[in-house]
Amino acid sequence: MTTTTEIGRSQIYIGGAWTDPSTDETIEVINATTETVMGRIPAGTAADVDAAVAAANAASEGWRALTPSDRAAICTGIGARLQDRAEEIAALISQELGSPLEQALMIQAGLPAITFMSMEHLVEHIPWEQTIGNSLIVREPIGTVGAITPWNYPLHQVAAKVAPAMLAGCTVVLKPSEVTPLSAFVLAEIMDEIGVPAGVFNLVTGTGPVVGEAIAAHPGIDMVSFTGSTGAGRRVSEVAAATVKPVTLELGGKSANVILDDADLERAVVDGIEKCFINSGQTCSALTRMLVPRSSLPTVEVIVQAAIAQVKVGDPGDPETDLGPLVSGIQRDRVREFIEAGVEEGAKLLCGGSAAPEGLDHGYFVRPTVFSEVTPGMRIAQEEIFGPVLSILAYDDEDEAVAIANGTQYGLAGGVWSGDEERAKAVARRMDTGQVEINGGVFNPLAPFGGRKMSGHGRELGPYGIEDYLTLKSLQL
Repeated sequence: MTTTTEIGRSQIYIGGAWTDPSTDETIEVINATTETVMGRIPAGTAADVDAAVAAANAASEGWRALTPSDRAAICTGIGARLQDRAEEIAALISQELGSPLEQALMIQAGLPAITFMSMEHLVEHIPWEQTIGNSLIVREPIGTVGAITPWNYPLHQVAAKVAPAMLAGCTVVLKPSEVTPLSAFVLAEIMDEIGVPAGVFNLVTGTGPVVGEAIAAHPGIDMVSFTGSTGAGRRVSEVAAATVKPVTLELGGKSANVILDDADLERAVVDGIEKCFINSGQTCSALTRMLVPRSSLPTVEVIVQAAIAQVKVGDPGDPETDLGPLVSGIQRDRVREFIEAGVEEGAKLLCGGSAAPEGLDHGYFVRPTVFSEVTPGMRIAQEEIFGPVLSILAYDDEDEAVAIANGTQYGLAGGVWSGDEERAKAVARRMDTGQVEINGGVFNPLAPFGGRKMSGHGRELGPYGIEDYLTLKSLQL
């Protein structure tokens, strides 16, 4: 599905009303497949952030006075309306980002609805009050939250912040990515339609250096939740430190998929390719390093070549497409530069390459690319590429595999494959990362998600994602 008319969004959402921004400057939204303008959004300013924060602060007392169950019921209503508009949301994100439409419907539109609707279940898992000795420990909302979200899962990452913040009793000022912002306007429309109290949710679009910095620096913002690059996360932390506000960060990754010598090799390799290439590789938790026993490397290469030959790159609107384009020309060029660097460093180019896929001269497409004989010190084994590029590294024993897996600045996700689940779990426990798949274990939207080291701190999703929006108070009795 491709939009034939440009989508114009001229207002932002502040204090329960669609509001004219402080300037008439706009930002173009580009269709990743056609490279044409598909929409325009306001380029917000610090003045717009001031207005949104004032509205959020004014709404705070009334919102926190509701019971957690009442707030959860409102979240359920939001989730139901997201389900009603799932096809519209999927179509928008498919065009902005390049996600194949079927995947966009299931993941990009499906997960946000699940997240909002899960609040009604999770409300029972939070110990809102506890007695310890002569103290009553109460969990209270931290206040007004500044949420800054990325372009790769535009509505899912919004929901992962906004839903738990609202359940906790916080008000929110959201800055979605200016690259893929259109689904956030749909969420704002739903908030308005179902009667979320004015000021509880506010939407200000714009760039990171303007709106993002204004949010991080604002003295009226009590906490910032940021998802994005490690460099940008570092900057958010620096700016927020001036007002001593807590910051949660979900940043980059270079996750290792450790295939042990007793694993079902074909199953593990094929699943590993899928886990690397999901969302065209534009996933912070993608398993971008495949670690295999050295003796198995020739067999792995044969399996990889056969699997990649079946991957169809093309228009995300085509139901047979496995990989759509990347999000932008900047991202496409960056990924191609990494591919060229891998070749220059001496890695074995098994599949793909930096040239455009055949017949796809327009759109931000990159060939699905796999390198073998990669060594741990290579750039393609150390730096986050954020594209459909897989690095295969060989190891000689289990200890070396763990050392390679832990040998980057990141610690977000990982995987372990073994014919013995207990052995796999033992290796997983040695990995310095926030989440590990065992034998292809599926993503759980109720499990804590977040990382260690330069992948950030704090957790999202499930009851653990709510805790970051709560602060503790002790009443000594």
